[in-house]
Amino acid sequence: MANTSRLPTSCVIPTGGVSTGNRKPAVVAIGCSTDGSRSRRRSGVGLVLCRSSSTAGAGGARKMEDYNTAMKNIMRNPYEYHHDLGMNYAVITDNLIVGSQPQKPEDIDHLKNEEKVAYILCLQQDKDIEYWGIDFQAIVSRCKDLGIQHIRRPAVDFDPDSLRSQLPKAVSALEWAISQCKGRVYVHCTAGLGRAPAVAITYMYWFNNMDLNTAYDKLTSIRPCGPNKRAIRAATYDLAKNDPWKEPFENLPEHAFEGIADWERKLIQERVRALRKA
Repeated sequence: MANTSRLPTSCVIPTGGVSTGNRKPAVVAIGCSTDGSRSRRRSGVGLVLCRSSSTAGAGGARKMEDYNTAMKNIMRNPYEYHHDLGMNYAVITDNLIVGSQPQKPEDIDHLKNEEKVAYILCLQQDKDIEYWGIDFQAIVSRCKDLGIQHIRRPAVDFDPDSLRSQLPKAVSALEWAISQCKGRVYVHCTAGLGRAPAVAITYMYWFNNMDLNTAYDKLTSIRPCGPNKRAIRAATYDLAKNDPWKEPFENLPEHAFEGIADWERKLIQERVRALRKA
């Protein structure tokens, strides 16, 4: 059966030099220097770093320490979020970017001008944004000014059950945005290490004809992170099996639903797309 979920070649967005071909993909951080000017520091292949004063001082350091402790305890991975370095992201495909939260309206200008972003999919709850002192309305207002459509599909941070329940709606929004062929989609949570990569991986699994491990390895090889694979498997099970008497997911083998049959993928795609109309 032909795979109709693949994007036509006309949907590939020119990026002015960013490539996901043989060159190593870029992982980027951008923000403002302590005096408010735009500055960058390049370190390694494709890595751009920039200082930001948004969490300067002991209070900001404590926030990052507490956040990273929670991340390590819940996600079981060694990765850390450095809010003081500014927004950071990785180009996953020609149409998809995964990263951390935009911190200032200038970050939106960067995404529009440098990365041709047309949609932003935010997975944060209000309390996540407030915790870091982000002026969210300024971010949304700048998106509107630049013609970027801002979409929110909140999920609870460090909560696999919340991620499981929200993945279908988030993937539905992502798949729709990519299908519009108007520009790249920037998917972010707070750190860009848990919820956002999980949504991107799930999209690749359900719509790009990959098994879960292939999609997971592809993304994490570009952006080192540790999204919850079990939540993705559980969300896949929820959509693929519609029997009210089905066995609870918790009773299934450890690696169940890391792969799906063609008919299951088609069913999942139909149900995900139907969520747009719900």
